[in-house]
Amino acid sequence: MSPKQQPRRQSNPMSRGARKRDEDSGTEVGEGADEWAQSKTAVRPPDQLELTDAELKEEFTRILTANNPHAPQNIVRYSFKEGTYKLIGFVNQLAVHYSHVGNLIPKDSDEGRRQHYRDELVAGSQESAKLVISETEILEEDEEPKDAEAEAEAEAGSQTDIPTAEAAEKVTEEELMAPKQPRERKLTNQFNFSERASQTFNNPLRDRECQMEPPPRTNFSATANQWEIYDAYVEELEKQEKTKEKEKTKTPVAKKMGKIAKRKMTSMESQSDDITKVTQAAKIVERMVNQNTYDDVAQDFKYYEDAADEYRDQEGTLLPLWKFQNDKAKRLAVTALCWNPKYKDLFAVGHGSYDFMKQSRGMLLLYSMKNPSFPEYIFSSDSGIMCLDMHVDHPYLVAVGHYDGNVAIYNLKKPHSQPAFRSSAKSGKHTDPVWQVSFEPAGETWVKWQKDDMDNNLNFFSVSSDGRIVSWTLVKSELVHTDVIKLKVESSSTEGLEGLQLHTMGCGTAFDFHKEIDYMFLVGTEEGKIYKCSKSYSSQFLDTYDAHNMAVDAVSWNPYHTKVFMSCSSDWTVKIWDHTIKTPMFIYDLNSAVGDVAWAPYSSTVFAAVTTNGKTHVFDLSINKYEAICNQPVVAKKKNKITHVQFNPIHPIIIVGDDRGHVTCLKLSPNLRKMPKEKKGQEVQKGPAVEIAKLDKLLNLVREVKPKV
Repeated sequence: MSPKQQPRRQSNPMSRGARKRDEDSGTEVGEGADEWAQSKTAVRPPDQLELTDAELKEEFTRILTANNPHAPQNIVRYSFKEGTYKLIGFVNQLAVHYSHVGNLIPKDSDEGRRQHYRDELVAGSQESAKLVISETEILEEDEEPKDAEAEAEAEAGSQTDIPTAEAAEKVTEEELMAPKQPRERKLTNQFNFSERASQTFNNPLRDRECQMEPPPRTNFSATANQWEIYDAYVEELEKQEKTKEKEKTKTPVAKKMGKIAKRKMTSMESQSDDITKVTQAAKIVERMVNQNTYDDVAQDFKYYEDAADEYRDQEGTLLPLWKFQNDKAKRLAVTALCWNPKYKDLFAVGHGSYDFMKQSRGMLLLYSMKNPSFPEYIFSSDSGIMCLDMHVDHPYLVAVGHYDGNVAIYNLKKPHSQPAFRSSAKSGKHTDPVWQVSFEPAGETWVKWQKDDMDNNLNFFSVSSDGRIVSWTLVKSELVHTDVIKLKVESSSTEGLEGLQLHTMGCGTAFDFHKEIDYMFLVGTEEGKIYKCSKSYSSQFLDTYDAHNMAVDAVSWNPYHTKVFMSCSSDWTVKIWDHTIKTPMFIYDLNSAVGDVAWAPYSSTVFAAVTTNGKTHVFDLSINKYEAICNQPVVAKKKNKITHVQFNPIHPIIIVGDDRGHVTCLKLSPNLRKMPKEKKGQEVQKGPAVEIAKLDKLLNLVREVKPKV
């Protein structure tokens, strides 16, 4: 045992005892103890709360979130879709503290692979150069002892092995000197690009919608069987045979002329065929464009009702809708208006002139409310058109009266410029000897279709200022005339040479047939008289009315009451008559020459009149039998004069024509077409009987008053 270890064992029990005494004594330590080992008293701040043990043991949980406390929670943006400001629920909580634009590239990207490949090439070339240098040094060190041994062996052995050893050394040196080239990797497409994405704020979508009524569609289908094909070929062969026969009979000169004409016809037909293929589609497109262009007018026509009528004292207004005009008929007056009996949106307009000093051409135009910009049919004539009428059963036939005394029939199925039938001097056209003597305008002809005759031939009547009322019948391909009656002015006979009696002919200006009694009709004259005539009596009149002081412009039977008719004149008056009484029931003075009158189709007491001062007057006798319930100027007073007016058969509109060739469409307000009000527990009575009773009630009041006067 070494002397060093012995005293260490003796000191151990003493140290343990001293430590035990220190623990027992607590804070009391021996002299020389450090100051930091002494006990310290806790110093409390004056505002510290004194909490109990239970309060100290209580745990408070705090959750840390990534939400930005400064982010606004009430952001509002405008929604174009809903048209209101809306609260945005999601708020961006990201707060950027530091951002730095770097140039790091991902290893997996194309650019990263290229850079890595370049680094490998550079590193590989450097390592190969180092290897070559180190190997050459090692070889030189190894060759020194080998050279010594080889010299000894070479001296002792034969010299035959020397060339082989030298050759082997050369090969090894070449192999070591050549640098090891890494395998070439196939380069990717040099035009490859690094795909980088960026997130931008998406603007809110803006929706625009429009609603329109879809155009009506129709499905058309047809089948062609063998018989139809066979018949078509047979017809073609017959045509070819007929043309061959005609060519045989022709002279050589005529044949040449015929060939030239045929070439022209074929060229024209080819052009027309190309146009006809597109005509129907172009019409539909034109109507669609007009429907969009005049959409506000179409909406007014269909749905608008003047709410102000409730506050007016039984008065109404006229709302202007479309205006129909054509450049070709710019300086021609509207001389006739007529609605088509089948197609309620189609109406015919006759253009001419009432001034006998300015007579030129005439035009017949047919407009549709579906296309107000251009007429559906256009026909021109050498003489002005003064009147027209459309056949009820054949709505494609239009009878026309000209200023020169001719009558003509146009067929809408064959839209050529020439009429299908036309009268002539040989076939008994109207003449006007009176005009030549008294300098009065002549040729004013009125036509009216009538029922077919015994042989089912179409016929119509015409009246002219030459005093003749003529019946025209369509027999095969010509017009056959029959004089029904000649208007003679009463007490106007004069004695001529050798005691001959000369009668002055009356000038017919207007006429209308009775709605129920076929043979009875009224004729208005330039002398202001109205004659009640019959087809059966050609020598005398049934009755004569001293109606007006000037020329009668229009005569019209009431569509409901069989006894009532109406007349208007240039003497400013409109008169309502009972044909059994020679004095008028009602007389209205409109302070200007009255051009035309028309009964409303929906009421027996409503009628319209137009005057040359540009006003349209609408009367309803059941509301006010003393004056019109609507007096409205339709055209400029100084420029235009209204010539004609017509009610639509089903729609609450009227059309008005003026002397500038314009036709204006107007809608009647609710007060102008009042129907009987519904009473509780009673059904509203409608029909012709109610309308007749309504007008009879008014006539009875007038009949009772007149004897007293």
